[in-house]
Parts: sequence; structure tokens; C-alpha cells
Amino acid sequence: MGEDSRLAAVVALAQGMAAAHGSREAWRAAAGGACRALGGHFAALSVWERELGRLRVLVNVGELAEGEEEFPEDESYPVHQFAEITEFLHERWAGGGEPDAWVETAEGAPPGRAGYCHQRVAALRRRGRGCCVVAPVVLHGRAWGELYVARRAGAPVFGRGDADFAIVLAAVVAAGLAQTERLEEARRLAFTDALTGLANRRAVDARLDEAVERHRRDGAVVSLVVCDLNGLKRVNDTLGHAVGDRLLERFGSVLSLCGAMLPGALAARLGGDEFCLLAVGPSADEVVKAADEVCRRAEELGIGDGVACGVASTEDPIGPVRTARRLFRLADAAQYRAKAERAARPVVAGREGPDDAVVRLADEPSRARDGERRRFRGRHSP
Repeated sequence: MGEDSRLAAVVALAQGMAAAHGSREAWRAAAGGACRALGGHFAALSVWERELGRLRVLVNVGELAEGEEEFPEDESYPVHQFAEITEFLHERWAGGGEPDAWVETAEGAPPGRAGYCHQRVAALRRRGRGCCVVAPVVLHGRAWGELYVARRAGAPVFGRGDADFAIVLAAVVAAGLAQTERLEEARRLAFTDALTGLANRRAVDARLDEAVERHRRDGAVVSLVVCDLNGLKRVNDTLGHAVGDRLLERFGSVLSLCGAMLPGALAARLGGDEFCLLAVGPSADEVVKAADEVCRRAEELGIGDGVACGVASTEDPIGPVRTARRLFRLADAAQYRAKAERAARPVVAGREGPDDAVVRLADEPSRARDGERRRFRGRHSP
């Protein structure tokens, strides 16, 4: 491959990673771009998990052998089995050495060169590959993992020039991974509540829109639990905002714990003293059970006055749910009803019969609904 072609390959690799949405796409773009750049038939990107002493494969691309998966669940190899990795990670790199790449062939070590990795040679043979080039990936000044590109048996063997080019590609991959990390951190911050670490209102709005679309398309059960933490103002006024923040954090932990009862549920802080759980898939009864647990545990926090909890689920008789806004109004109305009545357990929309007060309240015009809420609150105000 000429210099112009290699430059074009580097640019294509960088652009592919820059266009990726999320880590998985970035891994695939990295391995795929390197595979094409080096004229390989297979490539993998692996991360070094220091705490476990292993290389874990993140992605496999190209011609996959039997048993190989694009995104393997748990394909990993103990680092100590790969002498050249151990030497690089623990000796040359720790001692300030520069990244280097090496070539292995299915024929083993060439004359005059000690064989580095018998396991890798055996793997090449077992999978019908003739050679591979391996380049360490260095991220934030530390050895992060490796880029591996292989050719099928019978193809030209990688040379020193390919190994040198692999070092360049590994550096481009590292830059792309760093950019992906920054973007994911920005996304995380944009969709995370800073105090509790739960999802925020923006995340709920996005997920709820998707969930209701799934309900309309596939009939998936979508349930929303809206919670209002009672007594936060009193805690702030009498004990200080630091204690109030601690109450919010502790309730956030309770909500997260109870949300774990519902696979895939999203726990979020909507703002102020309002929180929610969004579940797609579990039955309405399972969601009510989780909400009941939220109420029980909130009573045990020791500060505050428990929680007012409202539930709305498409599985209950609440009428057609065509928009996220309607499901939210229903759960919100149920929560206001729970707060007004000082209910110790969740109020569930649609479970009071044909003339369900919560459904009626949610479906009234906004002004009337707000007035009804004020009547609920006023009726029980101290």
C-alpha cells in the first residue's frame, strides 16, 4: 500500500470513529477501519482489565471463525498467557518504552527469533488464519489494550512495514476512543441529575416518548410511577439545605433499589422533590408492588414525611395512551391524589371503576385540573 493509500486509510478510520454513536459503534469502526487499512480478513479490539489481569475482547469484525461473536459476552484471555503483552505492559511500557507492534504467524517464530506467544500461534491455526499483527493501544498515557488484525491462511504474511503502520493505526484508535469517552461523558451529564446521580427530566422525556411509541406499535406495557417527597421544605427550613440534600440523595438510593425490581426500569429525579420510575415490559401489578416498596422504604428514612406515589400503566383501564404526555398526566394526577389524601400506599390510575377520579382529573382541561389539585391540597392542608 502506498503512502497516499495509507493516509486515506488513516483518515477513513478517524472519520469512522468520529461518526460513531456510542462505544460499541466506535469499537466496531476502530477494528473495521484497521482491518481494511492493513488488508486483513479479521480484526479485534481488546481492553486490558488490570484488576482482573486479563484482555477482554470488545469486538470482532470480518471473517469470524466458529464460536466468535461480533460483540462477545465474555471472551477474555489471561494476560500472563501472552508473554509479549506481559513484557510490554509490565516491563517496557512501565520503564518508559515506546509502543511497538509485532507479527505472529501460524508457522511459529522465524529462525533466530524466540517464539513470543504459542497460544496466539495455536489460535491462528485453529481458526484458519495465517498471520496477525498486534499493536498496543495507549490511552491517556497508559496501556489500554490491543488492536489485533489477522489474514487468512495462504494470504501474504504481514511484514515490518505493516507492524509500523499498525502502531500509527493504534494511535488513531486511541484518539478516537478518547473522543468517544468525552462525548459519552457529555451525554451522561446532559441526562443525569447532579445531586442524586439518577436520570433527569430530559432523559425521562426521551425514554417515555420511545416507550409510548413501542406501546402503540407492539402493545408493550408502559408504566410510570411519579413520586413527591413529602416534608422536604420543612427539612430545609428547620435542619438546613445540606440535610435536605441528604434526604434527596437517600430517597434517590431507595428509588434506584426498588427500581431494580423492574428489569430495565429508569429511575429519575424530575426536579425539586419529584421523582419517577419508568418501566417498559413488567406488568402493572409488578410496578405497583415496586411502588409500594418505595413508599414503605421512604417511611423508614427517618427524616422527611414519606412519599406520595402515583402510578399509571397502559395495562390498567385508563383509556388509550397515544402520547407520553397523557401517561404522565395520569401518573401525575394519581400522585396529587395520593398527596392530598396523605396515602401511605400508591394511588393507581384506573382502578376505581368506570368513574375513576384520577382518570377524570387527568383528562380535564388544565385549568380545571389545577383547581381540583388545589382543592385536594386545600382539603388536607394543616
